[in-house]
Amino acid sequence: MPYVPDLRQAREILAKYNKEPFHISHGEIVSGVMGYFARKHDPDREAYWRIAGMLHDIDFELYPEEHCVKGEELMRGEDIDESVIRSALSHGYKMTGTPYEPECIMERILYAADELTGLIGAAALMRPSKSVSDMEYPSVIKKFKDKKFAAGCSRDVIRAGAEMLGWTLEELITETILAMRELEAVS
Repeated sequence: MPYVPDLRQAREILAKYNKEPFHISHGEIVSGVMGYFARKHDPDREAYWRIAGMLHDIDFELYPEEHCVKGEELMRGEDIDESVIRSALSHGYKMTGTPYEPECIMERILYAADELTGLIGAAALMRPSKSVSDMEYPSVIKKFKDKKFAAGCSRDVIRAGAEMLGWTLEELITETILAMRELEAVS
């Protein structure tokens, strides 16, 4: 019978298909960022938001060319509830073969934050502190405008995500920095 895994189970499922520390860390970061946003927008469902964030790239390490398509198969094979599958895979809308368009605020945030966490993380590594603790919007937007910097992070998706949410880029980037700061504080 399909189920919604708890966060511990979601970590175990992610680790079953991902061995590279980068992919595990990315799942943890996106999960944590989703938890931050859930506390602001849907506090009763924080665990759900975090689980979708944890599992969103379940297939990327093994099947980068079939990303989200294989993710659907893997999650169904784990008997994960369709709502989690839909939410997790909506982050790949228009970039992969997923048919799931981000509809609710959680899915729209996941869509925008997935790419943005990569850009912010790369920008943090360029800082003397190697941290987001002293990072502000102007330094991120400068990197955002440099198309050669973290070229794999789609600026179009980040922009589209902000538009879907009705937020400015500054609002999205600033809040995501704050979310990532919160994660650093507990690590």
